[in-house]
Amino acid sequence: MDETETAPTRRGAPTLRDVARRAQVSVATASRALTSDYPVAESTRAKVLRAVQDLNYAVPSRPPKRNQAATHVAMVVSDVVSPLRSLVATGVAEAAGDAGRISSVYITGGDLQREEQVFARLEEQDDLDAVVLVGGVELTEAYEERMSRHARALHARGAQLVLCGRPPLRAGVPALVVEYDNRGGAYAATSHLLSMGHRRILTLTGPEKSTTTIGRMAGYRSAHEDFGLAFDPALVIPCRADRSGAYQGCRQALEDGLEFTAIFAHNDVMASGALAALRESGLSVPDDISLVGYDNIPVAQELSPPLTTVYMPHEEMGKAAVRLALERPEPGSGRERQLLGTHIVIRDSVRPLPASHHTKR
Repeated sequence: MDETETAPTRRGAPTLRDVARRAQVSVATASRALTSDYPVAESTRAKVLRAVQDLNYAVPSRPPKRNQAATHVAMVVSDVVSPLRSLVATGVAEAAGDAGRISSVYITGGDLQREEQVFARLEEQDDLDAVVLVGGVELTEAYEERMSRHARALHARGAQLVLCGRPPLRAGVPALVVEYDNRGGAYAATSHLLSMGHRRILTLTGPEKSTTTIGRMAGYRSAHEDFGLAFDPALVIPCRADRSGAYQGCRQALEDGLEFTAIFAHNDVMASGALAALRESGLSVPDDISLVGYDNIPVAQELSPPLTTVYMPHEEMGKAAVRLALERPEPGSGRERQLLGTHIVIRDSVRPLPASHHTKR
């Protein structure tokens, strides 16, 4: 490590950030090592204490307290290009404004290192009410550990972590959750196609290990089971959860000669990509192939034909996240998690299929 990495970040008394940098740990970890509020490995604590001694850092006798009323709600998101995330951000901003708070949006670009930098900055703020983290995620031990650490660091400063569109963390972690019913929405979409006579339903999914994909696949499979149909893994096409990914996935399915009469795309943007691929292949929606999406973003109504899809309460999700954070429900009250409902919106992209056409492509 060179001198620029170990020296204090500014003139004057060293700060906790300087200690964390010298010890090569996060600010939150340095704080926990010094306050003993949460378990920290002894080797880590030793590095932090050594940095304290090297820098002559004055350790506070108690954890830092707010020096002003909390006035700030932060939203952390991979991007705001997605209509879904921008609508959630609108809900966060509106609810925060109604409560007399300002709001800010931190965009990570899906980069884990950038996300960690954002949390390190937010965990030092004294005026923070809540951090709303938006979007599906791949559940791993590393993710659980990382989010649990951030939830506790924020909670120690009087702020709340709200997971928006993600499942809860392990028991005892002070994080709130606002989810929508992925499984129920996908069940409704698939059941609608099945009730219209379709038996070979291609589904274009996002990343296989994403919590969003897992929930929607559960609904897709459950609907088939309830209609007495065997699950056919050949009809499941994992691809990037965007227009280009779905376009490529649909094109490949057509080129491979898969037989299907309908497509359930895991979001509306993916449905638009599938629609383009079908048209390039000389197929019409819904005359040749029926098509259903998910999300009910504005593009669903703008497509031709208008898309049958699943309504998701995007703005309400953002509003609910802020309201829940400001409510600060007691642990074990049952209010720490909210599940928002979904429902199918019927438009013109699905047609009934006669029994004799169940395997038409």
